[in-house]
Amino acid sequence: MLWDILSVAMEFEFVILLFGLFCVAVLYSSVGHGGASGYLAVLSMTSYGLMESLWLKQHSWILNLVVAGIAFFYYQRNGFHNLKLTIPFIVASIPMAFIGGYISIDDLYYDILLSFVLFWASWKLLSKTKINTKTDVLTFKKAMPWGGAIGFFSGIIGVGGGIFLSPILLLKGWATPKTAAATSALFIWVNSLSGLIGANVSGELMIDWSVLTYFVAVVLVGGLLGSNYGVKIANEKTIKQLLVVVLIIAGLKRIVQIIL
Repeated sequence: MLWDILSVAMEFEFVILLFGLFCVAVLYSSVGHGGASGYLAVLSMTSYGLMESLWLKQHSWILNLVVAGIAFFYYQRNGFHNLKLTIPFIVASIPMAFIGGYISIDDLYYDILLSFVLFWASWKLLSKTKINTKTDVLTFKKAMPWGGAIGFFSGIIGVGGGIFLSPILLLKGWATPKTAAATSALFIWVNSLSGLIGANVSGELMIDWSVLTYFVAVVLVGGLLGSNYGVKIANEKTIKQLLVVVLIIAGLKRIVQIIL
């Protein structure tokens, strides 16, 4: 009897988990993000939160590949991607994300710092009332340090880096919200793949395909819905507002982890 109750409870938790992953995919893909920070937050609130950090990071990276790939496809197909804008960030981020995948740091200090950065970026975007229609010229020299730093820290915590890159592109005036979404989507995809390759090379790849199949199925649907909304329905102002929501959620996730 007790086993039956526990089995039902576990099944119910899994359904709620899948719904949470779906919602994250819808929201994040609408702004060109893969959703890793959201997936990590949802997983941490279930029994999967007891899994090793490497397990959580790697499964989030794979979900990133699915959702960010879909987001990039839709944004690029509708003319929002600027390859010249994306290349310098990717070139700098790939090796640094690879290195970051090897490194672990004290969670408490990092969570405090990251939460502060995300909330600060949210506040700056909210206070920036004018939407970019003309963007400043971006050079390799300007982009490389940002791309390298974002790639490095993304590799450490297991996210694709979109939560850092998007606000930087907008606050620096290097992209419009939808162009930033397209750039972030490809940036996230490449960084996530780099992180997985780094884990594989180090012999620490730990993928559970039995659960990942379900995860991929729900985020695939969520990514399709969110990307379509971001590209075809939402305007530039809405995309910026959704990005603020994403940043706040990512920051709150870190605060909750500190408290709990």
